[in-house]
Amino acid sequence: MNELAVPPVEDLGTCRAVQHAADLVGQKWAASILAAGIRGARRFSEYRAMVKGISDKVLAQRLKALEAQGLIERTVIPSTPVQILYSVTPDGHELISLLVPVVAWSRRRRRAAGQAITELQPG
Repeated sequence: MNELAVPPVEDLGTCRAVQHAADLVGQKWAASILAAGIRGARRFSEYRAMVKGISDKVLAQRLKALEAQGLIERTVIPSTPVQILYSVTPDGHELISLLVPVVAWSRRRRRAAGQAITELQPG
């Protein structure tokens, strides 16, 4: 068994930091939205098409929440009609890069359990 460099969780600050990170990635659709935007700015309709099964209402709520958390940036382009683009911030890119090993771990676990794996292919 591999030894991991895990900080002690006895202190309250570490526990809160772990919970904050889990809350960020644990919100339904949040990781999928970030993954969909990893390759550049996108319009709302593009996110809706890429994140299968999400409603317009929930997508709007999640984009707003991710923006408030500094993981998505909203840009208004004054044109006719007005264009609104959403892009992943550097913090969002960093979070996605940290999730890559978690996704790999999850795939290995699901294969071991004989479960089907659905691939997320952001365009």
